Amino acid sequence: MRLLISLVKWLGITAITLSVLLFAYMHYVIWSFDTKTLPENHGKVQTSLFAGKEGVQPLVVGLGGADGGNGWAGPHGARQRALLEENGYAFLAVAYFGEQGIPANLDRIAIDGVHKAVMEIAQHPRINDQCIAVMGVSRGAELALLLGSYYDEYKSVIGIVPGSAVFAAITDAMTTPGFSYQNKSLPFVPVPWSATPALLSRDLRGAFEKMIENTEAMNTAAIKVEQIEGSVLLISGTTDEQWPSMEMSEMMVARLQQYDFAYPYKHIALQGGHNEHHDNFDTVISFLNETFRSKNDTTCAPRN
Repeated sequence: MRLLISLVKWLGITAITLSVLLFAYMHYVIWSFDTKTLPENHGKVQTSLFAGKEGVQPLVVGLGGADGGNGWAGPHGARQRALLEENGYAFLAVAYFGEQGIPANLDRIAIDGVHKAVMEIAQHPRINDQCIAVMGVSRGAELALLLGSYYDEYKSVIGIVPGSAVFAAITDAMTTPGFSYQNKSLPFVPVPWSATPALLSRDLRGAFEKMIENTEAMNTAAIKVEQIEGSVLLISGTTDEQWPSMEMSEMMVARLQQYDFAYPYKHIALQGGHNEHHDNFDTVISFLNETFRSKNDTTCAPRN
């Protein structure tokens, strides 16, 4: 019995010691993180253009999520690229972090740097620079919606499992925003200490649910979707395990309604999780054909 009591005490002391050390380490990481200096290669991106063999085409820009790299340009995006080509669209896959020569992390990514790269590619002789749509997945949807809200060159914005506000960078400290504009950090929803248990157990949705409880920060960091100069499509997952994309899509719909948004918009909540959209890309094509390159408006139609 004494041995059992001693063991319980030892385990308790060990647990407390480890908790104190973890707490101290987390504070050190946050305290020591450089929030002033912009990350290396700030504003740089990598692009891969997929243009049809003939004619001048409208352009769709693709932005990946928190995994980084350029998934849209690889085998994973082949089916989507083929569907876009079949429907007369050129496609630009953009890597904005996680590749050589561009930022290593999703930390204060320069939305103006991404936009500059898109505009340069839009001067390609096969691209109609008056007809540009931008599409992103997850954190890339956050970026796509930001681009649409800041620049009127984007005539359609597609947010797939999107967030409705600017959230924290994906760094050990998480004390900076994911995105910046003109070398200045954008207002963002901070990560509260109450989200720590969820983060440690890799319950990302639980962590984001704690974040969005901060209604003041959510309002301050909200993406101004009402400023988008074109159609808006939001695709979410009803049981999204990464973050509450359905709930945040509804927040954006409410915002569009509040401001009497003048362009077509739609929210499609798919039954399933964060990756349910993979088998529903036809929905994106239909939306683009109906609202971005409609039969009644030949401005964005492919031409010779």
